[in-house]
Amino acid sequence: MTDQLAPTTHGTLQDTQGRDATWTDLAKEMWSYLTGQGAAINYSFVDLAVEVPRDTGADAPRATWMLNGTLRITTEDEQHPAEPRA
Repeated sequence: MTDQLAPTTHGTLQDTQGRDATWTDLAKEMWSYLTGQGAAINYSFVDLAVEVPRDTGADAPRATWMLNGTLRITTEDEQHPAEPRA
């Protein structure tokens, strides 16, 4: 989806052609918007457990990832490299 996303009156996002947006569409829009802006997104987690399946199916073995802290997401591309961290 290359069109900009806009909110609808019923609380969803659609492109300019009226198609409902997906999480992937939203992530692409956010990446495009934030690249070159020097922006960062910070997510803070306290004892978050994420079960990651190794295979498909309800009984697939899973690894449990524990997140306790901050996940920082920044964007960069060739025209806008990330600034060095101190």
